[in-house]
Amino acid sequence: MFTRDQGRYFISNRIWDEESGNSRISDQQLGKPQPALEKPFIEEGLLPLPEPFSVTFKKKDITSIIYDRRSRRVFTDEAMTPGELSYLLWASQGIKEIMANNYATLRTVPSAGARHPFETYLYINRVSEMEKGIYRYVASKHSLNLLKAGNFTDEMDEASLKQHFVGNSAVTFIWSVVPYRTEWRYNLHSYKVILIDAGHVCQNLYIACEALGLGTCAIGAYNQDKIDKLLNLDGEDEFVVYLAPVGRYNERGNQK
Repeated sequence: MFTRDQGRYFISNRIWDEESGNSRISDQQLGKPQPALEKPFIEEGLLPLPEPFSVTFKKKDITSIIYDRRSRRVFTDEAMTPGELSYLLWASQGIKEIMANNYATLRTVPSAGARHPFETYLYINRVSEMEKGIYRYVASKHSLNLLKAGNFTDEMDEASLKQHFVGNSAVTFIWSVVPYRTEWRYNLHSYKVILIDAGHVCQNLYIACEALGLGTCAIGAYNQDKIDKLLNLDGEDEFVVYLAPVGRYNERGNQK
């Protein structure tokens, strides 16, 4: 059984001081090839997103955006636009530069060693002109790949432990992690920074939503097996670590 002491050890920095020998040697140091920067895709099946800066911002002052940020759990039935979705994806995982020889990506969020171990999946429920279904964001092409068409609200409801607003939002962002992207460089030191990086991603989503007049709420409680199965992930080399539903909101749903 996982203990409180183990949890505190995990979130402390003691592993950097206490681990030695082979645990300090990474696959990068051993000369092993680095993992791919993103999962493979078929270019013919990509759905290009609108230019991300084509949106109209409701707020532009960063101080007001940060001050007004809230977790919002009550959404209206109004659809989001493809342009809004495009901006949110760019803000949370957009690629600004691919470094020489595909060594790393520089993105809109920080990541330890620029490893960026996440993949972004979406359950699109209400986005105008877009089919309902499960999608993956292909950041290098700023495009979407439709994985499963259909209504998956019930499956999202089950996977999110009956947090009904998750499956009923306009879009639910679902971030998986491919741990080896970070392990390749940092070995056993990877796991704390991976989860820190996940916080960077979701905070950028919060800020971008606030700028557009949209709401979101970070979700850390979910059924691991059900959400991984919905996305066809193996649960070992790739698995979900974070969710965030997004939509237009009612003020009565505001939470700190």
